[in-house]
Amino acid sequence: MTKPIVALDFATQQDVEAFLGRFNEQLYVKVGMEYYLQNGPDVIRSLKEDGHSIFLDLKLHDIPTTVHKAMKGLATLGVDMVNVHAAGGIAMMKAAKEGLAEGSQGDMTKLIAVTQLTSTTEGQMQQEQLIQTSLEESVVHYARITQQAGLDGVVCSVHEANILRDTLGESFYKVTPGIRLAGGDLHDQKRIATPTDARKIGSTHIVVGRAITAAADPVAVYHQILKEWGHEE
Repeated sequence: MTKPIVALDFATQQDVEAFLGRFNEQLYVKVGMEYYLQNGPDVIRSLKEDGHSIFLDLKLHDIPTTVHKAMKGLATLGVDMVNVHAAGGIAMMKAAKEGLAEGSQGDMTKLIAVTQLTSTTEGQMQQEQLIQTSLEESVVHYARITQQAGLDGVVCSVHEANILRDTLGESFYKVTPGIRLAGGDLHDQKRIATPTDARKIGSTHIVVGRAITAAADPVAVYHQILKEWGHEE
């Protein structure tokens, strides 16, 4: 079981360094679009030099050729995990995997796909995406084609992790954002759960953002989540 993945949802390197400076340990961190696109690939190199594991959360979604070339370049950064949107289709996901393999200079980066964002409700999906199924059916479908494309897993909400474990297996990654301690602020996510819930339901990885980064004592909250998640220190 991996450490909780801490979302570095900051805009500047100074903010990230100030946050990480409070910890006397190496973390598994998520670098998203806000931080990466405003500061560039050097932030990845800096995090790697400090020994942190990295999930590069860029959610690529474009034509297969473009995604292939982008992934070939990203592979040189040596991150632990990166993602695309499953809605891009099987050909695009296969192209992403091929690009990673071609650009890899060491251990192969794990590649996962986003199913439905945890901010998406079933009503929004049906009205705005015109997907006339249940939200769960949509997530399972995207996860199936992700596995068919040969990827390592998906990003989903905790509430779909159980059915994905039953249908696609234990080893297929179920990376679940929207993790909060009991009584925590929902922020802008609709489908959330506690670390304990996630562990019981079938998540293989959990992503925690503002519950830690906005806390008065982020180190204490991190270790509480670590304990509830069941990771042995």
